[in-house]
Amino acid sequence: MTRSFDAPVFRFAPSSNGYLHLGHAYSAQLNFDLARAAGGRLLLRIENIDAERCRPEYERAILEDLSWLGVVFDRPVRRQSEHFADYANALDLLRSRGLLYPCFCSRGDIIAAVSGRSGWPRDPDGSPHYPGSCKRLSEDERRRRLASGAGFAERIDIDLAVGVAGGPFAWRELASPGAPERDVIADPKVWGDAVLARKDIAASYHIAVVVDDALQGVTQVVRGEDLFAATSLHRLLQVLLGLPAPDYHHHRLLLDASGRKLSKSLRAKSLRAWREEGIDPAGARARLALEPVCLSTP
Repeated sequence: MTRSFDAPVFRFAPSSNGYLHLGHAYSAQLNFDLARAAGGRLLLRIENIDAERCRPEYERAILEDLSWLGVVFDRPVRRQSEHFADYANALDLLRSRGLLYPCFCSRGDIIAAVSGRSGWPRDPDGSPHYPGSCKRLSEDERRRRLASGAGFAERIDIDLAVGVAGGPFAWRELASPGAPERDVIADPKVWGDAVLARKDIAASYHIAVVVDDALQGVTQVVRGEDLFAATSLHRLLQVLLGLPAPDYHHHRLLLDASGRKLSKSLRAKSLRAWREEGIDPAGARARLALEPVCLSTP
């Protein structure tokens, strides 16, 4: 499926589960600069599927931080919590093709199942591949467990899905100025039978992001290099769902003094804290070492 656009469409898509830090500022400012240099549009998407961790006050803080940085985006803001039906439709399509199956295993069950298996594969995030225990359940047993109300996740049968999608398939990775673009062959099998939804969460990041990008007409996905490997799974889902493939640019990450990427979980210093110390937007930009840029395109 292909689409034509009058101008490139970029997006910045933070989660409203905490305050933005300098790493977020880098990505937001880079997207803004690239959109402006290309005569394109910048959209804002709030990724707030996880109702337990995402809060309205964090969303308000995101809007305040972006305004302070001078990052301007098109309205309206898309909130994932308002579009569960879109993700359900995508999951229904995969389900109708027999590509999903319910998994009743806990994380502890999985660890126990692969314990002692030397060389057991792990996904790019370091988690062991699912050993397929629930994929081997009979239909009667699946129905019995579902009827009992047992908690479950929905996993994609990665081998079957890759076979259905055919291939190989790739994405176009756009480099920084002076470097050529390249086609990257997707390898979604590195993720194993990934979780696409849970009983208590409408959709995983992976399914939501590809649906959102398609429905918003995003043509340029500019995000951190920590998501480079995830693009293989996203390309598979785009192929299976008949969605267009944007171009990608995975930018460098900002690191802390110990060499770890800045993250909310590690309590990276927030932009609000920088502001309280008297740092102005120009000072924040200087700390990002970010200069006006454009992506190399044909």
